[in-house]
Amino acid sequence: MTMDWKAQLNETRGVLGDFRSTHPKAAKGFTAMHQGGMAEGAVDVKHKELIALGIGIVRQCIDCIGFHVEAAAKAGATRDEIAECVGVAIVMGGGPAYMYGAKALQAYDQLIGG
Repeated sequence: MTMDWKAQLNETRGVLGDFRSTHPKAAKGFTAMHQGGMAEGAVDVKHKELIALGIGIVRQCIDCIGFHVEAAAKAGATRDEIAECVGVAIVMGGGPAYMYGAKALQAYDQLIGG
């Protein structure tokens, strides 16, 4: 069964919005940490997003994969760069990373266009 990445991320955005309303301090803290960690610096945003994508694949986080595919593409990452990121994640995460890495390319194709 093919995942509908747009629907998946929209659902997650809604769930996260509900959490933000319920526990705004925790949500603000995470957002601040995310913004600080992902800000342009010695490593550019595109490469930070590719790193985050690789970690999302190895940790088997579907929503992380979708969000970081979107953000990496927005920062200029190509499908080929996503594929190479998947390759590194497979080296680090083995068979499970292979399965989730394939999902990252599917996410790219649906969210960005292949």
